[in-house]
Amino acid sequence: MSEQPPIYLDSHATTPVDSRVFEVMKPYFTEKFGNASSLDHPYGYDASVTVQLARESIAKAIGANTDEIIFTSGATESDNLALLGVMEKNKEKGNHLITCVTEHKAILDTAKHLESLGYDVTYLPVDEFGLIDLEELKSAITEKTILISIMFANNEIGTIQNVSQIGAIAHEHNVLFHTDAAQAVGHIPIDVKKMNIDLMSFSSHKIYGPKGIGALYLRSLMPRVKLNSIVYGGGQERNIRSGTLNVPGIVGFSKAVEIAVSEMNDENKKYKKWTDLMLEKFAAVGGKLNGHPENRLVHNLNIRFDGIEGKAIINSVSKKLAISAGSACTTQNVEPSHVLLALGLSEEQSHYAIRIGCGRFNTDDDIKVATGEIVNSIESLSKIR
Repeated sequence: MSEQPPIYLDSHATTPVDSRVFEVMKPYFTEKFGNASSLDHPYGYDASVTVQLARESIAKAIGANTDEIIFTSGATESDNLALLGVMEKNKEKGNHLITCVTEHKAILDTAKHLESLGYDVTYLPVDEFGLIDLEELKSAITEKTILISIMFANNEIGTIQNVSQIGAIAHEHNVLFHTDAAQAVGHIPIDVKKMNIDLMSFSSHKIYGPKGIGALYLRSLMPRVKLNSIVYGGGQERNIRSGTLNVPGIVGFSKAVEIAVSEMNDENKKYKKWTDLMLEKFAAVGGKLNGHPENRLVHNLNIRFDGIEGKAIINSVSKKLAISAGSACTTQNVEPSHVLLALGLSEEQSHYAIRIGCGRFNTDDDIKVATGEIVNSIESLSKIR
């Protein structure tokens, strides 16, 4: 008999496709295979209508207008499009971008690329909980500032920024505001208009949808966001993002967003119960929370056990649990987490952290088993330090 697969607790990296999502996608791989740009026959026309309905559904979920949703391959592409597209389109007005030291690499590496092209970038620091200082943000804005890009909810430590106030500050200074919301959409109620968001990146695979599909929200009025394309071709997506539309992915993305928004409250209650329980048990064996104690994603737990390597914990429980040391985009690197260093932790302390991401298909028993396995690992590893 084969061994049981490990309990999956790495839902910030990715999530399994919900069976309800998979079911609505299936016909679009086979009988409904039309190209949404081929409007000369029913196959293409039906695909086009399907895409538009999905666009409407996703827009409604975040308080946007239908024409403000641009489909991309995921949040990384959306981040690149937002930063490169906005800065290049507005280079006659200014050349200054403001972002934050704890951003995802999709933002940080794009910002570095912009610097290599001659743009100025300010990287705001964070406090011990991962929050930026709004007064520092105000002070960083100059007459040449075009865009502020601050992540909604951090992918490693779960800290949630005060997005509405950041957006309000941006608008007071006639600056655009972009947020990477890959970890927030489907987990936090979002209204892009009320929250003063001008551009927002998000992905399907973080909310039980398929990989390879995401979106960029672009505000159309007050202010109207204009940007240059970074992908050229057939002029799809209002000439902003060319390429044959991923109709099955878009259908799945729409269904995933619909489910996530409708089940968000119940799921968050469940997640909070689980992470509160785990934090209590881990604190009893020396665990210390990384990130904000309250303004955080309730399904996230980033915790360190000083003196015990996070990788040692992960390896010791790997047959039973799938957990991580941090971002899925950087876990192959041996460098310390840039996010944890930004909180003021030493390089040594940053190596003591593990990240747990609870998910839709976890159970009370999963959490009980996982908690016990990690506590046992800590107790065993403590004896051989």
